[in-house]
Amino acid sequence: MSRRLALALALLSPALASAHSFGRQYNLPVPFWLYAYGAAAALLLSFLVAGYFLRTGATGSGGATGSGGATRELTDSALLRALRRWRLPGLLRAASLAALLLCVVAGLVGSRNPYTNINMTLFWVCFVLGFAYLSALLGDLYARINPWQTLAQGLARLWPDYARGRLRQPERYGYWPALALYMGFIWLELFGHSKPPSLARALLAYGAINLLGVWLWGLRAWFRYGELFAVFLRLIALMAPLDIRRQDGCTRVYLRWPFSGLLQSRAEHGSLLVFILFMLSSTAFDGLRETVPWVRLFWTDVYALLKPWVGAEPALAYPRLSELYRVWQTLALLLSPFLYLALYLGCLWLSRALAGSQLPLRELALRFAYSLLPIALVYHLTHYYTLLMIQGVKIVPMLSDPFGWRWNLFGTAGWLRSAVIPDMGRVWHTQVGLIVFGHIVSVVIAHLEALRCFPGRRQATLSQLPMLLLMVLFTAAGLWILAQPIQSGR
Repeated sequence: MSRRLALALALLSPALASAHSFGRQYNLPVPFWLYAYGAAAALLLSFLVAGYFLRTGATGSGGATGSGGATRELTDSALLRALRRWRLPGLLRAASLAALLLCVVAGLVGSRNPYTNINMTLFWVCFVLGFAYLSALLGDLYARINPWQTLAQGLARLWPDYARGRLRQPERYGYWPALALYMGFIWLELFGHSKPPSLARALLAYGAINLLGVWLWGLRAWFRYGELFAVFLRLIALMAPLDIRRQDGCTRVYLRWPFSGLLQSRAEHGSLLVFILFMLSSTAFDGLRETVPWVRLFWTDVYALLKPWVGAEPALAYPRLSELYRVWQTLALLLSPFLYLALYLGCLWLSRALAGSQLPLRELALRFAYSLLPIALVYHLTHYYTLLMIQGVKIVPMLSDPFGWRWNLFGTAGWLRSAVIPDMGRVWHTQVGLIVFGHIVSVVIAHLEALRCFPGRRQATLSQLPMLLLMVLFTAAGLWILAQPIQSGR
């Protein structure tokens, strides 16, 4: 049959393109060329402005050196003293553990309908999305209320030898355990067709992995290197205006400039760099995988190459092709950060050559890694904030009926039942603005880091030309994905 018929079969099939964990986002096309040129111009202008106004950073005053510091300590403020008197940290830890247990119990015994069972909305929307954005505003709260860490600490009190760790020098493994779990988590989100019972079982399995990880790595090492949400949210929190840190046995809170935390430290291991790149590539892939060009790539071009093995009749070949399509999607997802890594290292190699620097490429790669985090954050926002806006409010009625059993515990079961339909024109212009803003922030952060790495302003500016091209490429790719019609259906 013809290629057109094969493509039609793919586009009409309900099994090819799954939504995010549940719910669906429909992307309206935007004039790609207009936004692409405008975004490129904005990035170029920001690069020129940064190159001119940030030149004092090369001397170590202001600019690169001063921008990363905390500006004001809030630990002894009246508000934080009151929160400590109310024992809020302990209450939040208990609440996070209760929320985890609620997700598990509701998934196991409650309704199988993801829109009436609280566990899907509470985990995927409120925690995975909402708590990430909260961390970008309030800092690393998760490190203080991590429910899996609370469970491990409780087990360590009962079994004192449990959390000491069995591996020698666990830090040598870097963040590879967290990256492996992150890849598995994203695969589950995109391809797992998660329902309340399967989510509950996944949370139980993840809890067992964490308890085993603490037994092998030790408590502190595992929750630094191995627990994926601890790593993910700690990276997001670097961009927050609040810096929550542990000093001298107590928790201290500082107010700082937004994004300045990206200049206070750097990635210490190559695995953390790949983790950051996967934050970028997995979100981009999530947007790409449902577009018509991506679907067409497999169901026309790749299918043409597979005809000798699967047959020329699409209807008969479909069962085998659907399995191969899942493998194709999985490989694309897992290999995506390494494609980004190749582009990133190539640009840094050119930066090093233009600056005439003798710094090792690996050191440059680690030093500039955090400059990619603003892009990762805005990618996350643009792809998912509508889901948070539409489905997140449903947590209010679900609190009164967590199991989907028609309860009304707090009198809110009838609230916010009407569908939230955002203005799509406003949504997409907001998305474009967020993408451009995130890339501009990344350009500025990268330039500030360049002023630290290279001896003069000229070398620092020249070194950022390849990075500017990379930012333009990322911007254009993000806008191109937004501009594509998507493949509807499951």
